[in-house]
Amino acid sequence: MRAFAHAMVLLYAVAGSAAAQNAGPDIYLAPITRIRDSVVIGKPTNITHRPGYDNQPSFLPDSRGILYTVVGADAQADIWRYDIAERRTSRVTSTSESEYSAAVMPGGRRMSVIRVEADSTQRLWSFDLDGTNPQVVLSALKPVGYHAWLTPSRLATFVLGTPATLHVIDSDGGHDEIRARDIGRALQRIPGRDAFSYAQRDSAKALWIMTQMTSGESATMIVKAPADNEYHVWTPDGVLLSATNGLLVRWNRALDATTGWMPVADLSKAGVKNVSRLAVSPDGRWLACVAESATP
Repeated sequence: MRAFAHAMVLLYAVAGSAAAQNAGPDIYLAPITRIRDSVVIGKPTNITHRPGYDNQPSFLPDSRGILYTVVGADAQADIWRYDIAERRTSRVTSTSESEYSAAVMPGGRRMSVIRVEADSTQRLWSFDLDGTNPQVVLSALKPVGYHAWLTPSRLATFVLGTPATLHVIDSDGGHDEIRARDIGRALQRIPGRDAFSYAQRDSAKALWIMTQMTSGESATMIVKAPADNEYHVWTPDGVLLSATNGLLVRWNRALDATTGWMPVADLSKAGVKNVSRLAVSPDGRWLACVAESATP
């Protein structure tokens, strides 16, 4: 398998480079409408519109806001929040370390983040939702790059290395399984199922979207990734979304098993290109995507 070599770079180095260039990705928000079996995406709005690195969107459980990572001109990474109704951003964390990849934890009272500590160690930490009271979640597992909560007590983690490894671990650190190697960075819980998904290359170097049960059954290849894109997300009713440059595509097992990925929306018509990370709100009404502007 070909290694995801680009994922081996420490998060702070990637983000710092983006900030130093005074340019970087933005986060776009678009409404989602379901018309029978179709997914209709409205016009995307740039909600972070500024120089620098804005990435890793994650919706709040009530679908009213988004947590995301901001890297400033000083290469410091912090978690910010966007309020959808008020169209307002606010800073959540402000520490001497860097925080990335925020997600509200099961229970809704705290958020988990990847924290780059003073000695460059990357571990999973948690904060209150107002950015206070930091605590280590997984003290022994490192360097952690990305994570996704699967149940209130278990999570999937992307652990950096050569190759990167997929760990499914109890939140108390008690049970840790290596489930796969040479995986992509997107880890997604599948709504309505005790399962999750990720990207992995086969022996012919083709990139596939894979699924596994949280309980540990063998992995299943479900569909080849579009245009070698590891990033994907699920809607609440089980439709898989991904992108090829500015084109958003969908895969629905019931409808597209024989045809493959189907186009949903050409975001390039709204000036959006190079779509990468995706997030769908829990109520299914909003899509957040990380992308670049097609115009200077």
